[in-house]
Formats: sequence, C-alpha cells, structure tokens
Amino acid sequence: MGTRERRERSNESDRFLLSLFTTALKKTGKNSKGLAVAAVGGYGRGELSPGSDLDIIILHQGQLSQNIFSEFVNNLLYPLWDSKSVDHSVRTRAETRDAAESDLKVALGLLDIRLVAGDADLVAAVQADSLEAWRKYARNRLSELKQSLEERHERAGELAYLLEPDVKEARGGLRDINALRAISLSGATNVPLERISWAESKLNDVRETLHQMSGRNKDRLLFQEQDAVARELDYIDADALMSDVAQAARSVDYLLEFTWHQLGQRNKDGLGRFLRKPRTDIVAKNLNVSQKEIVINPSADIHSDPMLGLRAAATAAQLGLPISLDSYSLLSAALAEGKGLLPNPWPREAREHLISLIGAGESMVSIFEALDQEEIIFHWIPEWRALRSLPQRNALHRHTVDRHMVETAVHAAALTRKVHRPDLLLFAALFHDIGKGDVEDHSLRGERLIQPLAQRIGFPPEDVEVIKILVKHHLLLSATATRRDLDDPATIQSIVAVIPDLTTLELLHALSIADGEATGSAGWSDWKATLVSDLVKRVKKAMSGSSTIAAQPEITPDQLKVAESGVLQVNLEHRENGYSIEIISPDKPGLLSLVAGVINTSRLDVRSARTKTHGSSAVMKWIVTPEPHAPAITAQILRSEIEKAFNDASHIEDRLIARAQAYASIPSIPVPDPIVEFFNDGATEATIIEVRSHDRPGLLFRIGAGITQSKVDIRSAIVTTLGAEAIDTLYVTELTGGPLSDERANEVASRLLQLLK
Repeated sequence: MGTRERRERSNESDRFLLSLFTTALKKTGKNSKGLAVAAVGGYGRGELSPGSDLDIIILHQGQLSQNIFSEFVNNLLYPLWDSKSVDHSVRTRAETRDAAESDLKVALGLLDIRLVAGDADLVAAVQADSLEAWRKYARNRLSELKQSLEERHERAGELAYLLEPDVKEARGGLRDINALRAISLSGATNVPLERISWAESKLNDVRETLHQMSGRNKDRLLFQEQDAVARELDYIDADALMSDVAQAARSVDYLLEFTWHQLGQRNKDGLGRFLRKPRTDIVAKNLNVSQKEIVINPSADIHSDPMLGLRAAATAAQLGLPISLDSYSLLSAALAEGKGLLPNPWPREAREHLISLIGAGESMVSIFEALDQEEIIFHWIPEWRALRSLPQRNALHRHTVDRHMVETAVHAAALTRKVHRPDLLLFAALFHDIGKGDVEDHSLRGERLIQPLAQRIGFPPEDVEVIKILVKHHLLLSATATRRDLDDPATIQSIVAVIPDLTTLELLHALSIADGEATGSAGWSDWKATLVSDLVKRVKKAMSGSSTIAAQPEITPDQLKVAESGVLQVNLEHRENGYSIEIISPDKPGLLSLVAGVINTSRLDVRSARTKTHGSSAVMKWIVTPEPHAPAITAQILRSEIEKAFNDASHIEDRLIARAQAYASIPSIPVPDPIVEFFNDGATEATIIEVRSHDRPGLLFRIGAGITQSKVDIRSAIVTTLGAEAIDTLYVTELTGGPLSDERANEVASRLLQLLK
C-alpha cells in the first residue's frame, strides 16, 4: 500500500464517475457544455484511502431546466450512492465563489479542485477563481486558518505524544499538512513542502491501513490496534511504528510552527521590509539578530569556530528567539561535510553553551526540537539518535522519551537556584533516561551510557561520578518515599548507603521533582512531593551526624487513649479533591482488607493509604477521591459500614464482585500481569512485599485477603496509586513476630499473584 494505491483508487473512482456522467448525459439528451463533475479535497489530490468519502462538486451554468437538471443529478448520484460514500454539492460558478467566501472548509477544498468529467473550461474557471481569491485575501484567510487549527489542536491533542492519536485531526497530522499546502498556495511565504514528503507518506500509509482493517473511515489509531497496524506495515513492533508516527508528526509541526513564525514576521514588517534594509544587531561572535531571528553570519568560518552552532542555540534560547531556517541549513551542511566538529573532550566554553541552552527553560524546547529536526544535535550528541521519538506506550507518560527528557530539563531549569551545582542538575535532567530503549533496566544502562558522554562533554572525573549517581538513582527518592516506611531506620540507611554527600542529595531531590513534574499529574502530586521532601529531610539529618533512628509517628493523647481503649474512631477531613480519613481501630486479622472494601464500595478511589499497628490497635490514614456521582460520605457513615463489616463482610465481597464484573465489561487497553516481589533486606524485623498492578476495583481488598489467607500479619502498609497503576507495599511478619523466611515470603507472593491475575 502507498501513494500508488491511493492514486489508483482515485483513478478507479474517476473512471466510475465518468461512466455515470456519460450515462446521465445520454438520458437527458444533452451535451457536457456547461456541466462538469470535479473532485475536491483529498480526492482532488488523488489521495483516496479505502474509507474516504468521494468529495465532489457538480458544476453547472444554469442552462438546463430544473426538471432536466434534477434528472441529470439523480441519474449521476443514485448509482454512486449504492457503492460509494459521497460528499457532494451542486453549484454554479458564482455560487461556488460565494460558498468559498463564507466557508473556510469550502475554500480549502477548492484549492485541490480537479476535473473528473464534463466541461474542462468551467472547472478551470472555478479553479482560477478559487486560487485568485485565496491569494487576494490571504492575510484574512490565513488568520482564519490559524484560528481553526488552534481550535482543532485543542480538541484533538498532539499526534506525536498521544497514546491513541488521530492521524488526521491531531496536531502534526494530515490536516496540518493540507494547511501547509494551502499556505504555500497563498504565496504569502515560501513553504518547503519537500521537507515533509516522508511524513505525509507515512501518515497516509497508517491511515490507509486503518481504513482497510476497519472497513470504514477511521483515523484514530487505538492502542489495541497498533500491533496489527505495525505488522501490516512491516514494522518490527508497535513501538517502532509509533516512533515513526511521532517523528512524522513532529516534522509537520516543526514546519508549521516555523511557517507561522515567518508569516508573523512578514505581517509585522508589512511593506516597510521591501523599502528598507532589515535592522541587524550583533549579539555574539558570528551571530546577529535580524527580523527577530538569530542569524549565523554567512561569511563565518564554521570550521575554525566549531562552537558556533552551540553558541547560536544557547543565544537563541536565552533570548527567546528562533534561529533562521537558512542558518540551520548552513550549520547542518557544514557539519555533514565534517566542518565545525567539536573536539573530544569539549572545551569548557562549549560545555557552558550547552548548559546555557538547557537552562533556558521553556524557550529551549523549540530550539532543541529544531536541532533535532535539522539533525544537528546528532553531530554533537550521537546518543540522542537512539532516543529520537522513542515511544512510551503507557498512560503514565505524556511524551516520547526524548521529549520527556527535554521537559524534565525545562522543569529543572526552575530549580537551579535551589542547588549548588546547577550545571550537573541540568545535564542530568536532559539525559536521565538515556538508558531507555532496551530490555535492560534503564537506570543501570543509563549509568553505563552517561559516563562516556559526560567525559566527552568535558566534565571532570569527580563530576562524572556525581552524574552517574544521578542517572542511576533518579527514581530512588520517589520510589522510596512512596513504597517504604519512612519511620524505619533501614529506609533512611538505604539512601545514605548510595548517596555520598549532601550536594548529591540536593541534586537528586531536584531531579526527582523535575522528572515527576515533567511526567505530569499521573506521576507527581503535592502529596508525593511532600513525601519526597520528608524523606530528604530525614536523610539530611542522618548525613549530618544526627541519629539515624527515625522518630515514631506522633500520636496525640486522645489518639493514644482511643487506641488503648479499643474503640473504633473515624475522622474525616475534606480536601481539595476528596477526603483525608483517619481510622483508629482494634487490630484484627484482615483489617486492611475490610476497611479497603468499605472504602471501595463507598465509591471512593484510594490515592494513598498508610497504616501502622500500635499495640493491639491500628492507626490508618487514607487519602481518597470520590468517583463521579458518588453519594456524599461522612465519618458516621464510614464508621457504621466498618462496624457492619466487622460482624459480617460477605456483603462487602458480593458488592466488590459485582463492581469487578461491571468494570470488566468496560473496554480497556491491554495491561501486563501484576508483579509481586518480596524483600528481606530492606526493613528491620519485617519482610517487604511489593505489588505493582493495574488499578481496579477491589484491588487492595484482594491483596489484604490474600495476606490474611496466608496467615501473616501486616505491620504497616503503604499504598500508592499513580494514574492507572497501583503500587502497594506491605511490611509483614509472622503471627508470632519476625520477618518471613524466603520460602514463606515466596509462598505468600505466589498466592497474591494468583489472586490478582
């Protein structure tokens, strides 16, 4: 499949329409003078996918009587409707001009008008009218076009970064390519459409495959269809397919953004730019600002100034200006010829330019994207090519690997005042996921890959060691804070054992924040930020020589009195998006499971939970958010439901089963099996059991029930929900006390895995 097939499909439709047109003329006894059928839009361009409509316009000069003309149109369309999906209009030349003037969609479709059958002069006249009007009113029409694109982008999102993108409507998709073609036809600015020919072909191939597989006009590439589409297009796997889709979309978006910038500059300058020489300001060696762009001096000797490209990028980012397309071309051509290559290791000035670029915040994004699109960045950092548009096909991540790292650097730039070595923070932020794209753990692989890169960039050996630690352990703080008991001394010692000093700790803390914020709300929240901050404070105390024994949770006299009396108490506090629930209860086997069941059947989603036993009682803290249209909840209602469950939990289980069945009927993306692991070296006097699973109704209830059935005791639990994924960490002991043996821990882990599959 490809361009040839789409063209042949269009030709076949042309032949069919021509035969219908000829037959309809014979039935009316008229000739084709003043009558024509023309293709517009995608059909006009000869890009007909299997599920595409036939976009046609029936043109006439009004010379036939109404009855005869109606008979002609019916004879033409009725057989067509039997076999094709048709979008048609019937207009005179004047009516066509009026429709295009009032409707942008009509005007755009007419830019691709093409004769199919009938009066060629009539179609040529309409074509000339359409192009003339489009160019004459280009400023207003292009402004209208830009607004329509922005509205569509807001609805459809960014093709390059969506888990299930619409290859036609989303930003960077096929409609944007048509917009670029329309801008080019306006004559308002030069648009190098050849730069996106590969992207257009790729996106059209994906769309055609979707149409063939579904048998209809379908442009959204659903997650569950991506493997099949990849096979049909001879990709190794869906990741490779989505990488190409992302790269194609980014190429389109890059050219579109550059084109709008060029148009904006021309509109601001107006006629004056033809009457006077543009003002030029020197901003750095061999760099000028002209027409609000960074321009490389054409006479500059790039071979003798190998830092020119980095200097241009850093200057542009720091000034918030784009680099001219001509300058990118000049630099790209020089590097391709082997001119201007940086030495190994880089000089300090080059490294500082890179750090300046990374540290520019939001303005560095467009510059870095341009360096990628122009394939300049690969001459400086060859390692980047393997990460280019590498997809992360899960609900947690919003971006491809490379774009996520750029976004992390943007967030890190806002934290440079909070660390003593901002250069190390920015560099580590941009490359923290360099190890992705392989089956090996990306943190371990990243540590290995970052060392030669950091050395080549020119960092001294002691800085290289810090960078390696940051890359290897960039997930350490957030994972520990959400999965481990911060009151356990072993938790704090596990951080101290791998982080050598306070400087590295503050860098790792900032990197954790930047990485989390770049991931988005599904992976970062105020709650998680508070946990990480708390962990860092405790580790700092340990590093400063303070006692490594963590303070026990503070219990007020009232709480202690309730805990010792064995009275159930429930306190509920309203939060911005839900509730904070504190439960002090007599401890009993299966308590966690029972309370989790009550919360779930109350239609409350658990965002986090922390439980800890105190004597014969347990103190629990739950952070929950109500489901849409969930009934109002109060502390009294929860207390009553928990008491009922203490006496008989069968109704809880029945309701959970019903909810699970309803949940199973809802379409969802394929998810991997849960992972259950145990650790006997991460906590004192307890075994840690960690469950990582796709979140679903009753998950924590099942986990708690499995622990109870295994006849072990839960000393504390840390429950975290991140988007659609749940991480449950349990500190368990034998009923008689003490950690589980490896054999027993493996037995419990296996039981949990079976229950959750």
